[in-house]
Amino acid sequence: MSAQAQMRAMLDQLMGTSRDGDTTRQRIKFSDDRVCKSHLLNCCPHDVLSGTRMDLGECLKVHDLALRADYEIASKEQDFFFELDAMDHLQSFIADCDRRTEVAKKRLAETQKEISAEVAAKAERVHELNEEIGKLLAKVEQLGAEGNVEESQKVMDEVEKARAKKREAEEVYRNSMPASSFQQQKLRVCEVCSAYLGLHDNDRRLADHFGGKLHLGFIEIREKLEELKRVVAEKQEKRNQERLKRREEREREEREKLRRSRSREHRRHRSRSMSRERKRRTRSKSREKRHRHRSRSSSRSRSRSHQRSGHSSRDRSRERSRRRSSKERFRDQDLASRDRDRNSRDRSPRDRDRKDKKRSYESANGRSEDRRSSEEHEAGEI
Repeated sequence: MSAQAQMRAMLDQLMGTSRDGDTTRQRIKFSDDRVCKSHLLNCCPHDVLSGTRMDLGECLKVHDLALRADYEIASKEQDFFFELDAMDHLQSFIADCDRRTEVAKKRLAETQKEISAEVAAKAERVHELNEEIGKLLAKVEQLGAEGNVEESQKVMDEVEKARAKKREAEEVYRNSMPASSFQQQKLRVCEVCSAYLGLHDNDRRLADHFGGKLHLGFIEIREKLEELKRVVAEKQEKRNQERLKRREEREREEREKLRRSRSREHRRHRSRSMSRERKRRTRSKSREKRHRHRSRSSSRSRSRSHQRSGHSSRDRSRERSRRRSSKERFRDQDLASRDRDRNSRDRSPRDRDRKDKKRSYESANGRSEDRRSSEEHEAGEI
């Protein structure tokens, strides 16, 4: 890559697709399905293992440093949860690598001669010391490149101790096997990168392997996968808690709405009860008023009837007294007429005729008065 291309890539990584007002590159967004989410998180195996023995070539999805910069800027304000896609991608790749490791182990078991479990354990000890020495040498080279001489010297001391242990383990392993079998190369599959390791590899070979880009790349991918698992688990737990919180809030709002509706219904029912009570009281008061009015009217009518009965009794008493007086008058008139008759017996016939006419007239007047008094009495009774 030329210096200009490297500078362009650096600017894209720092400023994104919109650097210098360039809008022609914004034809695709980082959230597009065609963009590699593992590349946005800087953990795509195609990038990590490029240039190694297991170079995977170009990724089928879009890789662009400017899109990664856009994602890093946007992820500060919003969580896009691309870690889940990247985790699935790395899990698929690591699972495929582990399957190749198991296949290589089975192939070695078929090609190499069977040895006893004790001899296998001794050979395994030699392999473990080889891995330890290789990792320590790789660390020494890294510290030397960083200029940390003192720490590098301490690690070299540990390398010398591991080498002494390895020589002892190899001696034990050599004594437990025939010379012909010991000279045969014993291979082992690396659990990290699936590469083959020899039992008699020298330190330089071990350092190149454990400090090489392939082995370190697989370590980076596996560590990134563990980190993504942890991040995804935390975010899923957080989302579950937020979802549970929203559900509780909705349930609380529903309970509050139900409580409010019940309280409104209770108030409405109470107001209806109060209105019915007021109506009942109003009706009872109106009935009482009508009852009092009726009682007053009946009392007035009774008093009036009593007064009328009193007037009628007085009238009747007057009529009786009038009748008695008329009877007494008639009696007196009869007595007077009888006396006149006695006196007129000795008078002349003419006088007797005049007296007879006079008595008949008086008697006629008396009957008319009796009839008038009887009519008045009947009228009074009515």
